[in-house]
Amino acid sequence: MDHNPVPQHETGWQVRQRIRRGEWTRSTQGMAPGYVQANLAILPRDLAADFQRFCALNPKPCPLLASSEPGDPTLPSLGRDIDIRTDIGTYRVWRDGEMVAEMHDIRDLWRDDLVAFLLGCSHSFEEALLADGLTLRHLEQDRAVPVYTTNVPTVPAGPFHGPLVVSMRPFRPAEAIRAIQITSRFPSVHGAPVHIGDPAMIGIADLARVDAGEAVDMEAGEMPVFWACGVTPQAVVAATKPPFCITHAPGRMLVTDLMNSRLAVF
Repeated sequence: MDHNPVPQHETGWQVRQRIRRGEWTRSTQGMAPGYVQANLAILPRDLAADFQRFCALNPKPCPLLASSEPGDPTLPSLGRDIDIRTDIGTYRVWRDGEMVAEMHDIRDLWRDDLVAFLLGCSHSFEEALLADGLTLRHLEQDRAVPVYTTNVPTVPAGPFHGPLVVSMRPFRPAEAIRAIQITSRFPSVHGAPVHIGDPAMIGIADLARVDAGEAVDMEAGEMPVFWACGVTPQAVVAATKPPFCITHAPGRMLVTDLMNSRLAVF
């Protein structure tokens, strides 16, 4: 069950403990400020090499932070005492490309051949945008960031293929330029935007109709700015239809012990 917002001073480890105890299953947006959050995809070992190559070919939507050894639920490079089976608030279970369940603990589904992939998340670069004084409309309106499936194809690798998924934040032109400059410093958490302006050019007919998250209000003089999104692997799973896969539910991330400030490349 969800109760009592997580205190802002908590560390990544403390947040993971609360999630592991079942005290928080909702979005991790805004939790443990300063700490890197990560998207999740878990696949059988026989698909792992192709998925790793898919990430390498699509670094914008799938910036790989770490992967586990087969059957090992720990990720020591991302933090102490991580158990990927319990430390994400809500998991999605996929079979043959269909989401068949959402659950808060996947220990009963864990197998010796499963490999966990952790991908960078825009929650990290949002902190840098806020620190520079930019306003994020979805936070201002207490909503989840709007997410859309585009008509832009990802680069295929082995069986993996599918559309690019993006998140959107509205800015005035001068703010958009600054947002590009800031997020360019963080390639391991999606980096610079992939599109600015007319949504129809990337296959989005109506910004009010989101595929995940919640729509936000656009003000006069603003333009939509789109970043590659870590929900892309879920669209790829739906297109590729692997026999078995586990992902995070959108917005429910692994909160690591890494610091966002360490991800900047300049």
